[in-house]
Amino acid sequence: MENSVEARTTILVLTSNHCAQLLDTLGLICKLPERWPIIVVDNGSNDGTAAAVTARFPEVLLICAGHNLGAAARNIGVAYVHTPYVAFCDDDTHWEPGALNRAVHLLDTASDVAVLSACVKVGAKRETDPLCVSMGHSPLAREHLPGPQLLGFMAGACVMRTRAFYDVGGYWPPFFLGGEEVLMALDLAERGWRMVYADDVVIRHFPASKLDSRQMQHRLIRNAIWVAWMRRPLRTAWRETYFQLAQAGQSDMFWWMVLHVLWGLPRALRQRKVISPAIEAMRELLDHAPRPPIMSSAR
Repeated sequence: MENSVEARTTILVLTSNHCAQLLDTLGLICKLPERWPIIVVDNGSNDGTAAAVTARFPEVLLICAGHNLGAAARNIGVAYVHTPYVAFCDDDTHWEPGALNRAVHLLDTASDVAVLSACVKVGAKRETDPLCVSMGHSPLAREHLPGPQLLGFMAGACVMRTRAFYDVGGYWPPFFLGGEEVLMALDLAERGWRMVYADDVVIRHFPASKLDSRQMQHRLIRNAIWVAWMRRPLRTAWRETYFQLAQAGQSDMFWWMVLHVLWGLPRALRQRKVISPAIEAMRELLDHAPRPPIMSSAR
């Protein structure tokens, strides 16, 4: 693929053992008229993904991780990005025509915005993801920003300033997958970066049928507890721990989750750096707003 010298964003696709769906996704994003640079990070697939991508899409830069690194595989992919912005998606999502042009324009004109969280339209019926609906009603002050202000985003459905990604050091590997963007969002805000929801930057999502929603839910809870102890004041960390454990209830994976929380907690505490009162106040405002469903349709 001969990319324009004016290319402003790179599409970075994360995949793991979804070869057929990835090929469909690449077929769609390779047809975008802007011919954006595309990077695929293969997270340790053993279903022939690498060979199929190489054969069908030689213009795509393929990076193969030796094993499944979860969200941290994006760190590897971003190291190969040479554009000011990077548009993240997964093997079951693809950007609509015109979406990235709109994202580039918004980021070019809002120098303090690090992340645009896209509007996720799910399935053939194009239903808006519930988390996007919640973002659209963010209680945070909009100020001068080009959309509702956020203190979070959807990792697999956002456009990010590459410099901001480096600024916070990428994703913390122990999270694997599930709420991995929460820590990054707090760290971006602490460094003065802004995050907004962009209703007119649209990404389509066709959820993979093999997603283990129960395991993902428990990772979300585990990771939320770790983040609380990494960045929130002690009283808030205890409150968030109680809330998350109450959410988990007495499921058949409850004690598995508790053991994993405790296993990773010493490592999380070594990363502890409490956010400023201003960012904590924003987080508190969101904590007291109605919480969206714990499972979003986008990874």
